[in-house]
Amino acid sequence: MLGAPRATAAAAATATATQPPPLRPSPLTLLFVHRDLSRDRPLVLLLHLLQLGPLFRCFEVFCIYFQSGNNEEPYVSITKKRQMPKNGLSEEIEKEVGQAEGKLITHRSAFSRASVIQAFLGSAPQLTLQLYISIMQQDVTVGRSLLMTISLLSIVYGALRCNILAIKIKYDEYEVKVKPLAYVCIFLWRSFEIATRVVVLVLFTSVLKTWVVVIILINFFSFFLYPWILFWCSGSPFPENIEKALSRVGTTIVLCFLTLLYTGINMFCWSAVQLKIDSPDLISKSHNWYQLLVYYMMRFIENAILLLLWYLFKTDIYMYVCAPLLVLQLLVGYCTAILFMLVFYQFFHPCKKLFSSSVSEGFQRWLRCFCWACRRQKPCEPIEKSDLQSSRDRDETPSSSKTSPEPSQFLNAENLCSA
Repeated sequence: MLGAPRATAAAAATATATQPPPLRPSPLTLLFVHRDLSRDRPLVLLLHLLQLGPLFRCFEVFCIYFQSGNNEEPYVSITKKRQMPKNGLSEEIEKEVGQAEGKLITHRSAFSRASVIQAFLGSAPQLTLQLYISIMQQDVTVGRSLLMTISLLSIVYGALRCNILAIKIKYDEYEVKVKPLAYVCIFLWRSFEIATRVVVLVLFTSVLKTWVVVIILINFFSFFLYPWILFWCSGSPFPENIEKALSRVGTTIVLCFLTLLYTGINMFCWSAVQLKIDSPDLISKSHNWYQLLVYYMMRFIENAILLLLWYLFKTDIYMYVCAPLLVLQLLVGYCTAILFMLVFYQFFHPCKKLFSSSVSEGFQRWLRCFCWACRRQKPCEPIEKSDLQSSRDRDETPSSSKTSPEPSQFLNAENLCSA
């Protein structure tokens, strides 16, 4: 049991110490995630205010790591996890977790959540601003290109951690093991999605600076108000079990901050975690394929419209840029991101055996419905044409044709032939 804390400590400390500055979580986010505001720890608060919070957390992790092998823990907690079903059967495994290992797991989880906050509330605006400055100045320095690369990696890493956190939260009862190919697939999916989204926003901002504010406000209020509208429509009481030390005002501030993070993620990519305020866990554990489909359809249409407006109103800055080729590359890049997402959910998702239907089955059902609708529409067209033709013939025949329609039609045909 002592080997597990050492492995966990090494992973937590290495993941923190090896992060570059834009990728490293800010001290205030760690302070918020660890909930140190409600504790009597003045030294920790002072170190966080002095921007030494991450270093102190690393030092604390290594102290726990070295002490875990020397002292035998008298109290342990038992956790039960179910394995992925094999041949329709799922076994339940019990695991002993000591106090040291529990603290290390808390540190690792806190750094993961803080990296998501830092990525979308810090690195994403920074990358957008640096790319906009580079385009307007028509010059990219080595330092700025390095900074943009690190910021992009920070956002992709935050989105990847968001995917893993969503999987572990939704399938908390199971022992989730993510394969290396799943990480590669998520990395490619998020890289194409975030890179194309940032480039589209920057191109549109460079030609229509005023209208980009409208686009941002529409996206912001749509994603920010959506969880609250669902909460008000559900008629559920106000959540009081987030933190016992928080008042109603503090709980509201925490919920608004979580909604702001949810909005920031959806501004740039699909948030794998769906916020649900009326739930005790504040996260929806059901996998909604309909929301995923609607999000990517609307986002693709929005990107296409923004690129079309950029193409129509582009300035002399893009004189030496092949605009149609650039538009095509960005749209193909976004479609490539969707392709990697489908590949991940079809082949590399660690809990794909728990899905009620796979991606290929859903695509086959959609294709069958589409073909059935096309086949149903084709027989209706000749019937409508025959109805229109019969109504025209009735309008052209005189009133006496009601008693003997066949001779009148014959005479009309002869008159037309003679004419």
